[in-house]
Amino acid sequence: MHRLFVGIRPPAAIRAALIATMSGVEGARWQDDDQLHITLRYIGEVERPVAEDVAAMLGQVRGPSFDLALQGVGLFDRGSRRPTALWAGVRPHDAIRDLHHKIDRAVVRAGLEPERRAYLPHITLARIGGGGAVVDPWLAVHAGLASEMFTVSHFLLFESHLGREGARYEAIARYALD
Repeated sequence: MHRLFVGIRPPAAIRAALIATMSGVEGARWQDDDQLHITLRYIGEVERPVAEDVAAMLGQVRGPSFDLALQGVGLFDRGSRRPTALWAGVRPHDAIRDLHHKIDRAVVRAGLEPERRAYLPHITLARIGGGGAVVDPWLAVHAGLASEMFTVSHFLLFESHLGREGARYEAIARYALD
């Protein structure tokens, strides 16, 4: 089985700025540099023939390169305000959402189900287990997080390898944008 997702790796300077924010929340499992990405489409575990079909269909995705920037931070929670993840937002949304939809259609052509969740482009910074973590001070300090614009000229197909130290992501295919 291959555990796959499609994403964008921000430039090194953007990743370094994100890493500089990663402290001050007890119990947070901060992402490392190799894990920082913007997910375009989670695929999940698939057999090799399906993985090959997905890779082939992604090769047919066409679209222009576009500019993005980081803007703001937020959290995902389980409804009771028990945080499960901290993230950095990206803007603007139109071009990245368009690319997300094209990738979703390609994945469906490869035989998988369409994405059912609303798409919120973000970069996960930390995962929080067990609840009880105090995140409001971190959110307040980093609310104004912003970066310079950076150009997205390609997207990647990643394979996720789960291990004792968490997930390790390997880029297995690169797809250029026009």
